[in-house]
Amino acid sequence: MTKMANTSPNGTMLSFDAKPYAFSFPLEHTALLIIDMQRDFLLTKGFGEIQGGNLEAVQASIAPTKKLLEACRAAGMTVFHTREGHKSDLSDCPSSKLIRQEAAPGNTQHKLVIGDKGELGRLLTRGEYGHDIIDELKPIPGEVVIDKPGKGSFWNTTILHQLKARAITHLIVSGVTTECCFATTIREANDRGFECCGIEEATSGYNDACFKKSTLDMIHWSQGLFGYIGSLQPLLDALSPLSSKGPVANSTPPQTPPTFDGDLTISALQRAYKRGLSPVTVVEAIYEKIEAYKKTDPAVWIHLQPREAALDAARKLASTYPNRNALPPLYGVPFSVKDSIDIAGLPTTTACPPLAHVPSTSAPVYDKVIAEGALFIGKANLDQLATGLVGCRSPYGIPHSVYHKDYISGGSSSGSTVSVGANLVSFSLATDTAGSGRVPAGFNGIVGYKPTRGTISFRGITPACLSLDCIALSTKTVSDARTLWQILEGHDSLDPYAKPEMGFERHINSIGPQSRTFKFGIPPPEALTICSPPARRMFNETISRLQAIGGVLTPIDWSPFQKAGQLLYDGTFVSERLASLPDDFLEKNRSALHPVTAQLMDAVVARKSSAVDAYRDLQVQALYTRQAEKVFAYSASSVDVVVVPTTPTHWRIDEVLADPIKKNSILGEFTHCGNVLDLCGVAVPAGTYPVKELSGKEGDEGVLPFSVTFLGGSRLDAEVLEVARRFEEGVKV
Repeated sequence: MTKMANTSPNGTMLSFDAKPYAFSFPLEHTALLIIDMQRDFLLTKGFGEIQGGNLEAVQASIAPTKKLLEACRAAGMTVFHTREGHKSDLSDCPSSKLIRQEAAPGNTQHKLVIGDKGELGRLLTRGEYGHDIIDELKPIPGEVVIDKPGKGSFWNTTILHQLKARAITHLIVSGVTTECCFATTIREANDRGFECCGIEEATSGYNDACFKKSTLDMIHWSQGLFGYIGSLQPLLDALSPLSSKGPVANSTPPQTPPTFDGDLTISALQRAYKRGLSPVTVVEAIYEKIEAYKKTDPAVWIHLQPREAALDAARKLASTYPNRNALPPLYGVPFSVKDSIDIAGLPTTTACPPLAHVPSTSAPVYDKVIAEGALFIGKANLDQLATGLVGCRSPYGIPHSVYHKDYISGGSSSGSTVSVGANLVSFSLATDTAGSGRVPAGFNGIVGYKPTRGTISFRGITPACLSLDCIALSTKTVSDARTLWQILEGHDSLDPYAKPEMGFERHINSIGPQSRTFKFGIPPPEALTICSPPARRMFNETISRLQAIGGVLTPIDWSPFQKAGQLLYDGTFVSERLASLPDDFLEKNRSALHPVTAQLMDAVVARKSSAVDAYRDLQVQALYTRQAEKVFAYSASSVDVVVVPTTPTHWRIDEVLADPIKKNSILGEFTHCGNVLDLCGVAVPAGTYPVKELSGKEGDEGVLPFSVTFLGGSRLDAEVLEVARRFEEGVKV
């Protein structure tokens, strides 16, 4: 029996009959996982048949698996595919796997082994014809393909990280073979906390008569020791009401394209494009808005892509992807780029004309979003040399907050965040060293996400402090930030500060009270005295909201965060800003520098810091980092996130111009520690307050945004983003 969908704190809940009892799953947190439906395992002359496998049953599982895949796609579910195989040099293939069967006494069956040449190419070898997924189940853009070297999907792969990055807690599993990779994967997933349900008709093996029933029975034995086993039709019935297929290319009669409602969130555009909205319509609309917004704030852009060039890119995109049910995840999504990030053929100024250059290649982050269908609109203004948190240090003008013309936009990613906050683009690629992606996000009512350093390539970007720099994502929602993160992250072997591809991943909590609660810490009262009255009031309201959604306020040691923040500018680390420039840059280009930038650089030179000073700072950085790791440790006494006000206050532009360095420093009170301690962090809107509450003047009209930042340990981005998403949903309610 199929149960109707209902809503819960985790979104739409579905349920269908299974063994040992009904399988219930939250649609938004459930993925279809299709195991190894490869030519090598399913077609004649492939590895499976060569090893003596009977293809009749596995081939019979193709049709039900296709039905399952189509239903999950139509319901908007996340889809994962796996492929078993090895690198061409077999360096990831254990000798036992390679030769055990061939070496068996009296062997007459296993004449070819992994890597040998077969009729479908080298057997179980990546890049070969036989290694790929069969045409009937070919992945579409946006679906994840995991190449695994073992029978289980979790050994030596990024699948756990990829699932957590998408906030997946439940898996519907299909594929081949039942007795081997299917069962092994379910057991591995169970160990890591996932709720799994295998679909009986959509899995088969090479000896079903002997092994299929017993394998499936073992999975659901003892009240679901490893998971559930369900039938296909009840699941299809549960998913059917959620189907949302878009128009098919060349359909007759033609359908009237929907109008554009102005919603530029990535998720809204994905839905609209699926229904037939043209990206040309979106580009035309945003250029009208950009032109109008120039009257409100002329300092957002350094370079704006010509309208006709953007329209031409939109037309080409539409012709490249005629099937609206198979669009890349960023199809037609307009974006801006901070002008310290290289785009081939366009000047990169970093708001410092003497440093401008025209690169021949683009930064990998730019190439990645373009490859997924995003539409480039322009390069955004910034504080000169990406130095500052105020947005008031650019020769291209001073942007202001989208909320109030008298208040700062924040920096250094000023134009990036204004372009998103003013609804001119969907997202912006920015940077963050000391808070440059988080502070301006807070001042413009958007999300500013700083991933763990080194998990997204920083090549092709003018550095500020190279060892501390990272990409920042300016988006409208946490979900949009998560979408971009999934596309952009990945090891870059040419980036000297890139982290290894895989790190240790913690288990997930998919059911029960643990799935609904989290622990959070905050700064002590004395650390919050720097905050303005409205910031203090709204931070207290934030604590109550967090507790209302399951957060448990837990005491923490704040000292490493405070000391690390002071280390960034009170110590020698600021000297790295000069190290990123030519030796004679300051003397030759002083006249072209913004006066505050020159003053800061002169102060660094005047310190005459020694190598001894630098090493002492590196040593205390290591100490503070270890102390902060304990706060986020994998233990019962630690916290999941530390929550702070993104900034203590919001300055007027004239206040910053009158006292540029001190006012800037105060803004970094809760952001400076982030990259020093190798944390991840996301700034999230937390409401608005009256301008008069901040200024103390009854006649002041309007409101200003308040923002809080969720900080987490290194490579705990998935956990932090999920807590932030839950908070964001609570604020909207």
